[in-house]
Amino acid sequence: MPEPRSGRIDPRAPRFGAGITAALLLITVFLGLVGAPWTGSLAQRALDPAFLLLLLVALLFLWGVVSPRAAPWAVLYRRVVGPRLKPPTELEDPRPPRFAQGVGLFVVSVGLVLQLLAVPWALPIAAGAAFVAAFLNAVFGFCLGCVLYLTLQRIGLVGRAATT
Repeated sequence: MPEPRSGRIDPRAPRFGAGITAALLLITVFLGLVGAPWTGSLAQRALDPAFLLLLLVALLFLWGVVSPRAAPWAVLYRRVVGPRLKPPTELEDPRPPRFAQGVGLFVVSVGLVLQLLAVPWALPIAAGAAFVAAFLNAVFGFCLGCVLYLTLQRIGLVGRAATT
């Protein structure tokens, strides 16, 4: 996600990343539904293709939280996609999309842990929930994690500006 000197970002960058993430999550849901990833030993559950793909998505979410500018989809957008587009008409605060990455990380992490605990359907349900959020962001520009951030900001739990 490119960050101009103002510290604000091109809103198309998170949507681009959400599109790729949605595709990965849709594949994960499919793999989780066609197999029975919660069966077998702990090692078998951890080596299930759906588990491994969701683990990759979790690591990408983590990367997006820890270092958003260095995350793969941000770099791809900044170096390949963004230069081919017109400059954005408006920029946005990077905090809500970063928070949304954290929400995605939480949701898929719950699915991964429950998968290891052999909870039936937990992995495809968690992947499906994350897919819905990523799809809404990619296709409609509606970021559920961003809305949650703004709601929490409104009630004073996150994003407080420093007082001078």
